[in-house]
Amino acid sequence: MDMRRIVAVLAEDAEQQMHDHMWQLTPHDRALALEAEAGMRKAVGPPDVQERMPQIDRLEHLRETLAVLALCLARTHGRLAWFLSGAINALEPVLGWRALSAEHGGTFGTVLPRPEQYTEAEDAVRRLQEAFAQITAESEA
Repeated sequence: MDMRRIVAVLAEDAEQQMHDHMWQLTPHDRALALEAEAGMRKAVGPPDVQERMPQIDRLEHLRETLAVLALCLARTHGRLAWFLSGAINALEPVLGWRALSAEHGGTFGTVLPRPEQYTEAEDAVRRLQEAFAQITAESEA
């Protein structure tokens, strides 16, 4: 299953839990969810912007997204932590990517991703952004 599909399933589950009132964000968790959404939007922009960037910058932005999610995860528990953990797991392949050639020496197991893999990961991040927006909007209602 690709990152987009994993994130779509994760987002659908979260949105359903919010709709069914199984998941109610605390004020602290709502603030963290808003922080995560803003951080991801800052890191990964619209497709036309991202696709014009060099691959090394695209990879940096994807890693920044993982950092935002990890920092938020470190500051919460319960369903939001589980959702953040699922998001990090979905984007985990990014951690094994590199944008530079190996030239001389080992690569510590990293691989050069194909251009479409960058697009897939960025699409997954955008879907996560939408999910966070939906989750925080539901918690306001």
